[in-house]
Amino acid sequence: MCLPRRALAGLLLLAAPGCEGLPQPHRGNPGGAAPRLVIPLAVRLALVPPAAALLPEAEARRFAAALAEALQANDIPALVTDSPAPLDWRLVATAELRAGQVVPRYAIANADGRPQGATEGPPLPARAWAEGRPETLDLAARQGAERVAQLLLTIHAARASATAEAIAAGGPPRLRLLPVRGAPGDGNAALTARMREFLAARGYAVQDMAEGASYAVTAEVRVAPGSPRQDRVEIQWIVSRRDGQELGRVVQINEVPAGLLQRFWGDVAYAAAQEAAGGVQQVIRNAGAPAQP
Repeated sequence: MCLPRRALAGLLLLAAPGCEGLPQPHRGNPGGAAPRLVIPLAVRLALVPPAAALLPEAEARRFAAALAEALQANDIPALVTDSPAPLDWRLVATAELRAGQVVPRYAIANADGRPQGATEGPPLPARAWAEGRPETLDLAARQGAERVAQLLLTIHAARASATAEAIAAGGPPRLRLLPVRGAPGDGNAALTARMREFLAARGYAVQDMAEGASYAVTAEVRVAPGSPRQDRVEIQWIVSRRDGQELGRVVQINEVPAGLLQRFWGDVAYAAAQEAAGGVQQVIRNAGAPAQP
């Protein structure tokens, strides 16, 4: 498979026999900003004041109001209500203690109450959270709105690509995507973001958390000296199932000019993720139906 000089090549599928005709990667101008998928949002999110967010009632309502305001600033219709309308989607905020810090969690359900995906916000100081300090709650709301907006985009992309049967059965298959590890420069973040977009475009509801996911994808990157003035890049995308069984691996290997990936991955991440998403889909298809939760 031939890719641009500055993109990754050499995709292999392990434990996925019979895979042919994987998509060709993006052939844009190397170094340019990778395009982002844009999906119009057509639902309203109803936030019930959180009862399990480790906050007193008054502070919980303040946090919900700040979160709704931050979502509106991201062009997402949202409101705080104790009685969601019949067609409202639900956003449920909770929080848990981890190693002396509070981690906010956000779960989205459709109007029928079926889970669609979940994500987490960055950890926050436990004391400041418990005291309901306005600056802490406002920061959590802004950070949470960004994560929820990203999650909602992937859910909509997945639903747009899923079959009517899949949506009727409870929504597209949910997949946990863990952050990519081992890449230099901004590679971990860039590969993770682009992979999230391309998996959503292929009909998966991509989420950060394990809860409710039928599949998981992890990735490991190794960059080492190759032939003269070249770096050898290897990316392994590992696909597993709810019961812990590894279903297969998508492996990408190529050489790029030495030092090219030490700062920005740009279109390299776009090309790698676009190609690998097809491989991940093929691994899952070859494995058949997922293990039941």
